[in-house]
Amino acid sequence: MRQAKITIVGAGNVGASAANIAATRDLGDIVLVDVVEGVPQGKALDMMAMRPIAGVSRDIRGTNSYDETAESDVVVMTAGLARQPGMSRDDLLAKNAEIVKSVSMEIVKRSPAAVLIMVTNPLDVMCYVAMKASGLPRERLFGQAGVLDSARMRCFIAMELGVSVEDVSACVLGGHGDSMVPLIHYTYAGGIPVEKLIPADRLHAIVARTRNAGGEIVSLLKTGSAYYSPAAAAIAMVEAVLRDKKRILPCATYLDGEYGIRGLFVGVPVILGASGVERILDVDLTGEEKSALQASADHVRQVMSRLKL
Repeated sequence: MRQAKITIVGAGNVGASAANIAATRDLGDIVLVDVVEGVPQGKALDMMAMRPIAGVSRDIRGTNSYDETAESDVVVMTAGLARQPGMSRDDLLAKNAEIVKSVSMEIVKRSPAAVLIMVTNPLDVMCYVAMKASGLPRERLFGQAGVLDSARMRCFIAMELGVSVEDVSACVLGGHGDSMVPLIHYTYAGGIPVEKLIPADRLHAIVARTRNAGGEIVSLLKTGSAYYSPAAAAIAMVEAVLRDKKRILPCATYLDGEYGIRGLFVGVPVILGASGVERILDVDLTGEEKSALQASADHVRQVMSRLKL
């Protein structure tokens, strides 16, 4: 039986961290691709040497050639420029669009049946760029955003309450940016609505911090952006696909009328399994949440219009 094959494009902080997490979870053989000679090879060799300690035996290889990615089952796209202090995700638009377009074409040429998970920012627009370049159906091309944003919200709520993050559930929809839509009334701690546990003013502060969490990390690091949590979120999605876990996760998905939105990638809850996005879940939203989701979609469309796709 052929081992599952995971390609991770981009051997920077996010890509290398994702490869490391995938390796320690024993999800499949891994190909780490980057244009910089020596970097993917060196990081892959370092991870290979980690295997006896981690108790895994999958093959991990680094390369500068897309030929070694052939017949991948899942591809995680992290290639592109990272945010710097003072930059928004949208500032990365033009350059990263060129990179994503080129890489998507190279990937689908060698792995036409792969599932492609986008991580490159600005996330929602880069998903659209990849879809146009690759021709992949929406079931097999989606973006990692809501998993990360929901994890950040869960983290901040757990910190506020002094409880385990395992007992906190949350869902964040919309575009991956300041217009994201955290759903307070779908947020629970130990099955208890957080509105019963946390005062309204503190909940509003947590929502604001969730929206700005990426920027907060960028301002602290000063020379880059978050990578451990985005990598972990991406690999949670990879695992859902490779192990057909049928997980309910918020993903940046191409909408064709769902939630009243058409022709855009926007974060909504989906069932993620072996074939990718197996179903988009239509959940009830308050009037305020519907307006916020539409505003988020409008922002994605506005950013996308700058590329004249």
